[in-house]
Amino acid sequence: MNPIVTILDASWRDDADIREEAVSALESGRVLYIPDLGFPVEEDEKRFFDDGFLQLSSKNVSYDPSTGDVRGLKSTQGAGDTDKAALGKLLARYAQFTRDLCAELLGDFAARLDVARTSFRPVEVEGRKARTVGSDDTLLHVDSFSSRPMAGRRIMRVFTNVNPAGKPRVWNVGEPFEDLAKRFVPLMRTPWPGERAALRLLYVTKSYRTLYDHYMLRLHDDMKGDSTYQRTVPLTRVELAAGATWMCFTDQVSHAALAGKYVLEQTFYGDVEHMARPERSPLKVLESMIQRPLT
Repeated sequence: MNPIVTILDASWRDDADIREEAVSALESGRVLYIPDLGFPVEEDEKRFFDDGFLQLSSKNVSYDPSTGDVRGLKSTQGAGDTDKAALGKLLARYAQFTRDLCAELLGDFAARLDVARTSFRPVEVEGRKARTVGSDDTLLHVDSFSSRPMAGRRIMRVFTNVNPAGKPRVWNVGEPFEDLAKRFVPLMRTPWPGERAALRLLYVTKSYRTLYDHYMLRLHDDMKGDSTYQRTVPLTRVELAAGATWMCFTDQVSHAALAGKYVLEQTFYGDVEHMARPERSPLKVLESMIQRPLT
């Protein structure tokens, strides 16, 4: 089955059947690709797409829609507060762009999504040296947060390639979640007694790490750490064009970013019970395998 589902921008807005099929594909662990849905960059924002203009303190610039806080820039950056405010305005517009898209495409599920951070990814992926294997996003992985337990909640992300030179974002998409879980989960250790309570007590995690988060984090790390798996697993290479938008549940879709820069991304969190087919979620798949509640 092709992991990429292409839908035309003009088709789904007035067709309930196409929207229903899109939701089904998304929940099945496929990537929805809308090649003709771009995000407009305003004239005074184009300076942020000049190589070397942004002086970064991390690989991404992040924006919190709830507070307007912009992070990831060095304090000595350019014109200082003026540029930071303009970049925040760009990311705020993108956050609204993705909310509108989800409301039109995903229906009832979108109405219950929580908006998380927005990011601008201006750094070229290809050739970038990762600090650790675990932080190397050119390796296939599913998303899981080490310090922010999700307790079974979904992680959905919307991306738009805004590369002004027209270069694609290149991804690898791996095997279905059910297959990789069957491959890795039986080999995982269970948490040590008191381990998860200690992580919370020492403020390593922001809340208590559930069994679900334990297994998802192990899955993320074990996938990246298995070089044989990375070399031999079946995968699909995808070029995501400049001027295109795509979305997927990144806690379910095995993915890796190989090349490209200047991408906008919006993260959403959602509850499993609000899905059309909750049994397709990583939580329910893992609970079925392990035969116990994980949250």
